[in-house]
Amino acid sequence: MDKDVFANMKLFAGNAHPELAKEIADIMGVELGKATVNKFSDGEISVSIWESVRGRDCFIIQPTGDPVNDNLMELLIMADAMKRASAGSVNAVIPYYGYARQDRKAKARDPITSKLVANMLTAAGVDRVITMDLHANQIQGYFDIPVDHLLGMPILCQYFMKKDLDDVVVVSPDHGSVTRARNMAEKLNCPIAIVDKRRPEPNKSEIMNIIGDINGKNCIILDDMIDTAGTITNAANAIKEMGAKEVYACATHAVLSGPAIERIEKSAIKEMVLLNTLPIPEEKKLDKMKFLSVAPIFAEVLTRVYTHGSISDLFDK
Repeated sequence: MDKDVFANMKLFAGNAHPELAKEIADIMGVELGKATVNKFSDGEISVSIWESVRGRDCFIIQPTGDPVNDNLMELLIMADAMKRASAGSVNAVIPYYGYARQDRKAKARDPITSKLVANMLTAAGVDRVITMDLHANQIQGYFDIPVDHLLGMPILCQYFMKKDLDDVVVVSPDHGSVTRARNMAEKLNCPIAIVDKRRPEPNKSEIMNIIGDINGKNCIILDDMIDTAGTITNAANAIKEMGAKEVYACATHAVLSGPAIERIEKSAIKEMVLLNTLPIPEEKKLDKMKFLSVAPIFAEVLTRVYTHGSISDLFDK
């Protein structure tokens, strides 16, 4: 696309994932805006925007992963700075939306932090949020501004289609991921299975049952994120013991905290496919991991948002 088309657009990156921001900008053929995000000696975040944004459509590319609070505050302060500088619009591009798991009151006196974050983004002057694979779809309803909710599953599906595996079954690691697994199974034209976890009493090991036929099959376990990797590795080990041929795993968000790397390395997972919505340090990369880029889909979506094109067309194919 002609660069002149983006004459009124500005892309900016915080410190959360500059590599992804640069990749998106390169695909679109635009330069990242000049901005610095530093800290004062007491830890306060300092933002400086070094070029005019008056009347421009500004896009801030900033996933809110670890350190979640720093990255979130960077995003809020950058949005506030641009709004006060008379930006035409401020669009928060959040490939990974932190605090998404705190989306409801699971017990008395729980906060609903994902709603709080939505309020903070709106208060900071954000006009639109572009994100991928929210932990719960209803989080879109926490906003009174437009939310473009992108899907990572098509990228994962394309990868597994190219592998041309036979006797494939898509496995949901728990009841919460059944809809996601069913959608992927429809794309791959294969059946699904569900891991049914039950804990008979506190501090007793989980009893796992498999709903569906996985014996002698190539199983693909799908989840939205992998944090400590307990759920997905337990599921992988269980279905392998119950007769699966090979076990693959895939997810959109590679949070990979705590014992995740050790668990994945020791698990029955043959290959784990992850998207780069979050930066992955070299020490957390294993030989059995494969990373796919979300930059092309975000570049296309940002282009369509800017030019008022349809986004649903990308995922309805």
